[in-house]
Amino acid sequence: MTPPQTPSHEFTEDREARYALFTGLLARHDQSIRRFVRSLLPKSEGVDDVVQETALECWKKFSSFQPESPESAADEFIRWACVIARYEALTWQRDRARDRLVFRESVVERLAEAATEQLGQQQAEGKALERCLGGLQEDQRRLLMSVYSPEDSIARIASETGERARRLYSKINMLRKLLLNCVQQRLTREVGHG
Repeated sequence: MTPPQTPSHEFTEDREARYALFTGLLARHDQSIRRFVRSLLPKSEGVDDVVQETALECWKKFSSFQPESPESAADEFIRWACVIARYEALTWQRDRARDRLVFRESVVERLAEAATEQLGQQQAEGKALERCLGGLQEDQRRLLMSVYSPEDSIARIASETGERARRLYSKINMLRKLLLNCVQQRLTREVGHG
């Protein structure tokens, strides 16, 4: 005669049997659930997360899964799991959309702040450059601007002045350095007085 089993022992055996049934059904239908989830998401990103959340939620709710018969358990399980997967996919998409909006808004704010700061700096640099260019002689300004002007060229200026193009390029480099120093000094003075 076998000794009577304690209720806790029966509960453990029942739980182990349910767990074995659950893992068997989940393993059998894992690829079907994965394909279903993939069809719900716009990209493959997130499929693994949603499938994992679906499995966890299925286990949490497995006690409510009541197939009509042992023979129909597999078919009923996949339909039941896909309903859960659908809700998990919707939750995942909603959470990502919310995160993206917050992220985009914060990125836009940072970019706007940086652009505003850069705009002020660019305006100050532009004014300083104009003043420094105004301090150059006309022929120096024309030589320097010829590099940036489609109507003018170093070759043309060289033929007009009789100087070699190489010498003109050396003058341009010297003028650029003078301008750079002038702009930096003006900006430093403005910061000191501003």
